[in-house]
Amino acid sequence: MNTAAYHLESGESSPNDQFLAGSGDYIPVHGGYHAIPPKDKLFNLRNEMSIALEDAGVPIKYHHHEVGSAGQCEIETPLLGLLKAADSALMIKYFTKMVAAENGKTVTFLPKPLFGESGSGMHFHQQLFNGETNLFYDPTTSNLLSQTALCYIGGLLKHAPAILAFTNPTTISYRRLVPGFEAPVNAFYSTGNRSAAIRVPKYATQPDKVRFEFRPPDATCNPYLAMAAMLMAGIDGIRNKVDPTTEGFGPFDEDVFAWTPEKRATIKSLPTSLDEALLALEADHAFLLVEDVFTEELIRDWTKAKRAEIEDLRKRPHPYEMEKYFDF
Repeated sequence: MNTAAYHLESGESSPNDQFLAGSGDYIPVHGGYHAIPPKDKLFNLRNEMSIALEDAGVPIKYHHHEVGSAGQCEIETPLLGLLKAADSALMIKYFTKMVAAENGKTVTFLPKPLFGESGSGMHFHQQLFNGETNLFYDPTTSNLLSQTALCYIGGLLKHAPAILAFTNPTTISYRRLVPGFEAPVNAFYSTGNRSAAIRVPKYATQPDKVRFEFRPPDATCNPYLAMAAMLMAGIDGIRNKVDPTTEGFGPFDEDVFAWTPEKRATIKSLPTSLDEALLALEADHAFLLVEDVFTEELIRDWTKAKRAEIEDLRKRPHPYEMEKYFDF
């Protein structure tokens, strides 16, 4: 049988009429953010996952139900070193899938499994230390960010279209990066603005905690390549003293979607497809080659493999195409 469809049933998804009557213990649609038991049906499952991860050497900061429906959850680690963070990302995927299977459930890290629902990202909080000193901290500035931090941000945003080929390496990655779901679509930084590509957490005010998060990535990435690409972009920004404000990257703390289309067009856009990101990588990757962190061969092979994935999808009918065009 040839089929092109998928089915997902959840008491939290919309519409789902069978759960409407007498559903006092069910989370209302889009009402799951930080829900508590008994509404949060997955609390004990996340506990079990977190305990298994900690037993395996992956520290867990906390876990909670996220805003998305159909059981969207978050398990967060504390800040970790680069290699430990990459190792932990893969271990989290493995352990959560194994524990879920033992409990008759399935875990997916797809960036956008459901239309009209919040997607799942993998935000990377970033700091740079020299010994015990946080090089991103400056108590004399309004946002507590040093000039080093700002130049790092400038490098990240300048090279963002290229590094998205590593941080958002699948076609479905770009179904998440659309307006309306607190996912970034423009290259700018902000304090507390969840539509920004880089957000500076307002709550992180201690000298060793000051940082920012790069919000476009998702969990379909290879964390080793993604983290290396982000670091190289940031270091390039420091080396070349890339000022984010001069480059037009903000800070913009207001809702940019409330701006006129003409004003919003002045902010550089992130790629809207994997095709765009791969083209950006081919045009802008010299910063990745410094000290042979990446090689021309790796970048060539990566873009070739990813274009083959794009072509595989181009050849196949999409379920929504059947709905939209079947009766033409």
